[in-house]
Amino acid sequence: MSAPAAVYRNAIDLNRYSNGVARRIIRSYNDVILDAVEQLRSIEDEIALTGEVRQPLRRARLRTLLLQLRESLATWSGSSAALMAEELQGLAVLQSGFAVEQLRQVLPDGSNRVVRTVEISPSFAQAVVTSDPTAVGIVDLSDRLERLAPDTVTFQLTAGQQLTLPNGSVVRQAFDRMSTRQAEVFSQVLRVGVLEGKSVGSIVSQLKGRLRREQAGTVDSIIASGGQVTAMPNNQIRAIVRTSVNQVVDAAEELVALQNPDITKKYRYTALLDSKTTPICRALDGKVYEWGKGPKPPQHFGCRSRRVSLTTGFAARTLSLREPYGIWFDQQTDLVKEDVLGPKRIPYYNALVKKYGKEDAIRKFVDRDGTELTLKQLADRYPNVATSK
Repeated sequence: MSAPAAVYRNAIDLNRYSNGVARRIIRSYNDVILDAVEQLRSIEDEIALTGEVRQPLRRARLRTLLLQLRESLATWSGSSAALMAEELQGLAVLQSGFAVEQLRQVLPDGSNRVVRTVEISPSFAQAVVTSDPTAVGIVDLSDRLERLAPDTVTFQLTAGQQLTLPNGSVVRQAFDRMSTRQAEVFSQVLRVGVLEGKSVGSIVSQLKGRLRREQAGTVDSIIASGGQVTAMPNNQIRAIVRTSVNQVVDAAEELVALQNPDITKKYRYTALLDSKTTPICRALDGKVYEWGKGPKPPQHFGCRSRRVSLTTGFAARTLSLREPYGIWFDQQTDLVKEDVLGPKRIPYYNALVKKYGKEDAIRKFVDRDGTELTLKQLADRYPNVATSK
């Protein structure tokens, strides 16, 4: 697989990976909310809503419910942070290996240059997820390097590496704040609903929407079916996971580049150019900077940009991604296209290529707000295309 194709494919796989991790954390969060909702229903089933004598007992039960919810959400925050640490640790190891392999791929045939690898500290991800931001970076192993053969040189990505979300939080802080806030929202919705005399069913619907336990479908569909204490938090969880994944990927790739200055000294900032691309990433796309000095992804929550190494001092197979995504995608096998779009969208893609061209066809599958169109929406939006399949 060529370097641009490998990097594009890697980006697709990382997006799916982050969606999978996000789904697990979203499901565990939603289970906490659904448990609280079921408990609310049981309280109202046991205690009649009328009668002054029963009101103190009802209030006591509701206070207990809210206390248990806060405790459950705090537990969820801790377990989710632990899951993220485990996942990001493995991801850092894999992605540093991918970055090393990409540098090896660009070396000319017969080159005696050695691509130095990066050793990931066992406590790296735990620090990323739970530590306060610090300025600790790469351990200086210069003394050790003198004793090692060139092909066994390693550098270390250490615990304490400063990786924070765009709002300055680390992952555990973000989850803690979310759990505290949503416990407050749940309490507020419940109190207002009781004061306004709403039915239990109405309050429950406001809290969870149409969300069901073990709900199938995409993350987008789960978010769309949520209520006041599920929809926005679910979206935030996805953003935190995606952003954290991108941070770890970028950190691993940067450290590999920094340890190989004889192969790469600069990078090209490369954004995925589609309707989801933000103004900041559009502005940075294509610009060249020195490793360790220029802007780095993620520039915002959900950022999908990458930094691509530019080779130094020799003719090499390029890692450049200047080929537009739509052109690259059209050159892929049918299996890859089906893997990306889904088999039922392929007839639309083929027809859209004929009508709009290779570069623009792929952009027709998302709405202006970046939401992927459903099959029904595609049929409604492009009726002539649908009939020409």
